[in-house]
Amino acid sequence: MRKETAADLVAFLVVAREQSFTRAAAQLGVSQSALSQTMRGLEARLGVRLLARTTRRVSATEAGERLLRAVGPRFAEVDAELEAVMALRDKPAGTIRLTASENAAASVLLPALEGFLPKYPDIKVEIITDVGLTDIVAERFDAGVRFGEMVASGMISVRIAPDARMAVVGAPSYFTERKPPITPQDLTEHDCINLRLPTHGGLYSWEFEKSGRELNVRVEGQLVFGTAGLILDAARAGLGLAYLTEEQVSGDLKSGRLVRVLGDWCAPFSGYHLYYPSRRQPTQAFALLVEALRYRGSANLSRNARRPREN
Repeated sequence: MRKETAADLVAFLVVAREQSFTRAAAQLGVSQSALSQTMRGLEARLGVRLLARTTRRVSATEAGERLLRAVGPRFAEVDAELEAVMALRDKPAGTIRLTASENAAASVLLPALEGFLPKYPDIKVEIITDVGLTDIVAERFDAGVRFGEMVASGMISVRIAPDARMAVVGAPSYFTERKPPITPQDLTEHDCINLRLPTHGGLYSWEFEKSGRELNVRVEGQLVFGTAGLILDAARAGLGLAYLTEEQVSGDLKSGRLVRVLGDWCAPFSGYHLYYPSRRQPTQAFALLVEALRYRGSANLSRNARRPREN
């Protein structure tokens, strides 16, 4: 295979996955016009059209999809082998791509990286925050971070945080004219701040458990957000009740900025875990990061604990 064909195939894979010449050009570090010319040249040499272009998006044709399925995994294998070869250097090196929720990145990953990165200056870590259930294999992430019971079967899972609990909270000003809910069913009479899940586009239902009784409540309210940070800000402003982890609201509860309700209905669940495919051959850099993140305290996992979907 000619050198220029290999480079053009790499460019094609990025365009097909991003479904955008603009995003692909930025990722490849080339101009959009140059990338478009490269794709036209590749299509001319192969004698088939690989990409269908519209004003809004770019999608692979039938021939393009076939090429993507055939060539994509092979280039991924080459990348993995190159990473493995780099791991043989005297100093661990390489780029590690992780996907995690905003809260997991802020409360678990960043504190660990503060001590980790200065020790290994040749290791780079890229963290993409997302509350959805990202397919780490398809999106070419090295690993993901989610609550323990959300990790799919077939994945290697490493606990990186203790058990967690959810908390229903509201500002004192919110309760000046409203009675605090006593049971989850009472939430139907309150303004609740909803979370939109990107994976399926639905609203997240709040999950509760008490004395073995489990309840899922689909709450209503005037506000819907896609991030926990905005939900917390809205709750602080007295705009409704929020459903967040204890860790996210602990400071506000201590200061009295927020008030907790339904605490007896929020059971503990398995905390954050790092997960990655079992068939993955970890590089030295990745193995070092896993050990740096590994939780070494007591899990105290409740046997009947339920987990919420991502937050």
